[in-house]
Amino acid sequence: MKKQLLALCTSLGLLLTACSGSPTTPQATQPAPAATAPATPAAQTEKAEIMVSAAASLTDALNELKTTFEADNPGITVTYNFGSSGKLAQQIGQGAPSDVFLSASAKDMNGLEEKQLITKDTRQDFTKNELVLITNASSSVAIDSFEKLTDPSLKHIAVGEPEAVPAGRYAKEVMDTLKIGDSLNGRLVYGSDVRQVLTFVESGNADVGIVYASDAASSKNVKVLATAKSEWHKPIVYPGAVVTASTHADAAKSFLSYLTSDKGKAILQKYGFQ
Repeated sequence: MKKQLLALCTSLGLLLTACSGSPTTPQATQPAPAATAPATPAAQTEKAEIMVSAAASLTDALNELKTTFEADNPGITVTYNFGSSGKLAQQIGQGAPSDVFLSASAKDMNGLEEKQLITKDTRQDFTKNELVLITNASSSVAIDSFEKLTDPSLKHIAVGEPEAVPAGRYAKEVMDTLKIGDSLNGRLVYGSDVRQVLTFVESGNADVGIVYASDAASSKNVKVLATAKSEWHKPIVYPGAVVTASTHADAAKSFLSYLTSDKGKAILQKYGFQ
């Protein structure tokens, strides 16, 4: 009897313990909150500042082109280094930073190409020019041809330095073709670039000067006396190319492409280029 009572009490105790325990039914598993991904920044155009080494005769046209190019190519900023093509080529050869070279003659570009300092497959001729004889707008000089540069009344004849300035090189070719170079010795005044030649004539420090048609068109202070015949000198062609050492080659190529686009051509023609 005692054994039966003890067994009954034990069973009752186990039953009460089971009823008072925590439910064992597992709760539905809640998905872990998704990690918040960092906001992805909006795609931005790579920013690049390119240095363009350009012949001085391109100054006015390129300054206008800079405004339209930068507006059409957000993120790319253009900085210019203007000078004579020969000096610019020399600077690039000595390691001066540059992304694009725009020369006023094939000779200076050829020199860099031979040294593999430009990317050959980017080279292209983008414009042409003419050589003209000018005098001050208020001058009484009345000669009407290059042959008449021998006139003894002309005391100072401004030209670019032939060794570094393409316009001076073309001027020398004209003088050699016409066989008048020797008679002009002692009267030639040399400019460091074609824009300095233009300034000599504008200021009256030279009676006449030999510049590009585009330079003459840019100034109200000079007038054109004559235009050189194309057969008197080598073709005046402007080649451009990306410099091999450029750190922004894609932006440099974009600039060259823009220069030869319809917009670029229109600006060049506006400033007297062909």
